[in-house]
Amino acid sequence: MFAALKPQAPDKILALMGEFKADTRQGKIDLGVGVYKDPTGLTPVMRAVKAAEKRIWEAETTKAYTALAGEPAYLAAMARMVLGDGLDAGRTASLSTVGGTGAIRQALELARLGNPGVTVHVSDPTWPNHLSIMQFMGVPFVEYRYFDDATRGVDFEGMKADLARAKQGDVVLLHGCCHNPTGANLTLDQWAEVSAILERTGAVPLIDLAYQGFGDGLEEDAAGTRLILSRAPEAMVAASCSKNFGIYRERTGVLMVQVEGAGARDVAQGTLAYLNRQNYSFPPDHGARIVQTILDDDGLTADWRAELEEVRLGMLALREQLAAELRDLTGTDRFDFVARHRGMFSRLGASPEQVRRIKEEAAIYMVGDSRLNIAGLNRDSVPVLARAIVDAGV
Repeated sequence: MFAALKPQAPDKILALMGEFKADTRQGKIDLGVGVYKDPTGLTPVMRAVKAAEKRIWEAETTKAYTALAGEPAYLAAMARMVLGDGLDAGRTASLSTVGGTGAIRQALELARLGNPGVTVHVSDPTWPNHLSIMQFMGVPFVEYRYFDDATRGVDFEGMKADLARAKQGDVVLLHGCCHNPTGANLTLDQWAEVSAILERTGAVPLIDLAYQGFGDGLEEDAAGTRLILSRAPEAMVAASCSKNFGIYRERTGVLMVQVEGAGARDVAQGTLAYLNRQNYSFPPDHGARIVQTILDDDGLTADWRAELEEVRLGMLALREQLAAELRDLTGTDRFDFVARHRGMFSRLGASPEQVRRIKEEAAIYMVGDSRLNIAGLNRDSVPVLARAIVDAGV
């Protein structure tokens, strides 16, 4: 049996990480992996997370299972954080998942149960794992226009035209904020137009909210998601705690499903628990307990929000510095889009050959489509990157 297995193509980002580790050059810069790093290159444990873990360690008396859908207090806290005053508890089912990736997978499983003929509409480009998961599951998908290579912004007219072709019962996968890999986001007015298209077509939104708090602020980054859910009869939100709580390895996520009516909510909740049972049974609890402890304590919440804001503003400062360096070197404003983008990523618009040249000549690693992780920079490395971009002819 196992002799019949075929080698799988390596994940491009993980392969890039391996190349970076093997590179012996001094001053090499990793802008590939999607993990936040502080100016020293460390992915720190947040202060509130440390404090919450200490409380949990001191108070915990058992490692028994929680519920199939996850700890109710965690699910409630995440629903409040993501949906705010727009939360309709009577219409919202929730599921604790293995990271945001697990939430996406369970959302697609739920959509397929509800509509075996579902087609998913996904942005071009999108996070590669979206496509990989759907291909593995055999879920059909089509791409809608999103990124304008000329302006490095959103091709909104193309996006609207493509989304208008969605059918009732299809799923439209949207990035809630800090679009990965481009960094180009919708405005709130554009979110409203997308909502109107979804209402007309009957397609169900699935919002991937992996970076809440990394863009314009914790509340601002959820505004588009909240607008969509305020108008959509049915919707799904897959949220991750990896970035905004810095608990990557704890694999903590949540799937929220909005349905029509309390009866439908009970059915959806039971189906979500069923999906967990068929996959990994009970979800991991430690990361969820950390998040719930923070969000249910005013002092810890305030400290967490303050540190998250420091992270966000630090990335914005790096964006502005890089745009200014490139403006000085080129004598043009053609790289100002870097300052307008939000979140950890921007797509430069460099060719694969230019990306290869930057790697070989300057020891700067980024994904082949020229997605770079802004959080991999610091004040000293920004000028190095700017010079490498110009020298490569980007």
